[in-house]
Amino acid sequence: MTTEGEAFSNTVVSADQLPSLDTLVYEPLSPRYRTLNLAIAAAIFITLLVVVNFIRFQPFVTLPEGLLFAWPFVTTGLLALWGLLSVYHWLADPLLQFSLREQDLSVHKGLIFRSITCQPVLRIQHIELKRGPLERLAGLATLQVFSAGGAGHTFEIPGLPVAQAQKIRQFILDHKDVGAR
Repeated sequence: MTTEGEAFSNTVVSADQLPSLDTLVYEPLSPRYRTLNLAIAAAIFITLLVVVNFIRFQPFVTLPEGLLFAWPFVTTGLLALWGLLSVYHWLADPLLQFSLREQDLSVHKGLIFRSITCQPVLRIQHIELKRGPLERLAGLATLQVFSAGGAGHTFEIPGLPVAQAQKIRQFILDHKDVGAR
C-alpha cells in the first residue's frame, strides 16, 4: 500500500547484483558434535555385534545350519555398515555450518545433497534450545528455529556449545522486532 505522494516502485534487479550466499562466513559446529556422532555409531554397532556373537556362540540352543552359515556375513555386513557410517560422519559433520547476520540465519549442510537454508530473523516465530542426555553429557545443544505458519521446525542447528546456543537464541529474540532495512 502506498501513501499519498509515494509512487509504487517495482525496479528490475539483475541477477548479477544479487548477493551470493556462497560468500557468507560460516561458523563450524563444535568438534565434540562429530565425536558424539561417532561414539553413538560405535555404541550401536558394538551392541549389535555383541548380540549377534552371543546368539552365535550361546550354549543353550543348537542353531540351524543356515544361521551358522550366515554369521560371518552378518558380522562382516555390520562392520562394513559401521565403517561407512563412521566415514560419512567424519566427512559430513564438518560441512554442517551456520551463519548469523543481523537480518537472517543461514544453515549450510550436506555431503552428497547440499543445501543452504536461510531464515529472516523477522520471520522467526520462536526458537528452542534442546538438549538430550548425550548432548548434555557432551556440553552441546540443538537450536531449533520455527517460522510462522509452519507445523514443525524450519531447521535446526545441532552440535552447538551451550553458551553459544544461548547467545544465538538471545540475539534472535532481541532482534525479532527490528525492522528490515
